[in-house]
Amino acid sequence: MPTTKRTVLVTGFGPFGVHKVNASWVVVQHVAKLGLGDDVCLIVKEVPVAYKSVKTDIPLLWSEFNPVLVIHVGVSGIANTLTLEQIAHNDGYFLDDINDYHPENNKCVEGAEDTISSEINMQLICDAVNNSDKFTAVVSEDAGRYLCDYSYFTSLYIDRTRCAFIHVPTLDKGYTSEELAQGVKMAILLMLEQISS
Repeated sequence: MPTTKRTVLVTGFGPFGVHKVNASWVVVQHVAKLGLGDDVCLIVKEVPVAYKSVKTDIPLLWSEFNPVLVIHVGVSGIANTLTLEQIAHNDGYFLDDINDYHPENNKCVEGAEDTISSEINMQLICDAVNNSDKFTAVVSEDAGRYLCDYSYFTSLYIDRTRCAFIHVPTLDKGYTSEELAQGVKMAILLMLEQISS
């Protein structure tokens, strides 16, 4: 009898500001080419750098695909390697998106807690990635108070047990998009293993 495939949803972001081509979406497209194995149905989606789109689209993706794991990938100008975000913030969204809009109350979810931590242990994932001698990773607790943080909080508010955010550096930091995709793939497979154990 065939095994039911597990669905994993991975998102990257569209262009914004100086990022005319968003490294996160380039990397996610490479992850799609690599795949996550025969037992995983990998869904990849590009998300606009827009608060209203995130607020609407992310919950719809959760309900449409019912994934066992959701990974948001974003680009960070200050990252030098894979950065695994442990925490998302509910407040502090003052910066305008690509539509010159930001939430009126500067919050993601009115009435929700200030921060939500993923129940995936990012330090364990980070250690395993670093021990592979193929890639380096670090753990962060500040996803930036922009669309990355906002999308992460949106998803963690839906289900903190099976969601993660990975920041990738810009493509001028010494890694190719293909190399970053290999690192992201490794992190995702480790996360799948962790949530399944």
